Amino acid sequence: MTVMFAFGVLAVFGANPALAQGTVGTGNMGKGLAAIGAGMALVGGGIGIGLIGKGAVEAVARQPEAKTDILINMILTAALVEGATLFAVVVGFLASNAA
Repeated sequence: MTVMFAFGVLAVFGANPALAQGTVGTGNMGKGLAAIGAGMALVGGGIGIGLIGKGAVEAVARQPEAKTDILINMILTAALVEGATLFAVVVGFLASNAA
């Protein structure tokens, strides 16, 4: 989790500020870091949703009578993780366009 946050920070702040002033340089590093940050966000979101599903299936196997409550909580939690992942990907793409 900390590594994904570090890649996200690099994606946002990895752009070369000298390029905004019209100086000659390569802007590919900032775009590359932004793409890596967006990819890491997707990987982290996928792992998180997978763990949520795994936990829900195990919980239903242990307590079948609580199936409805468990599945509702699973869907809400997965939606929150997916929303955070989408936000991180959008920030990564915006950072790559700004670079």
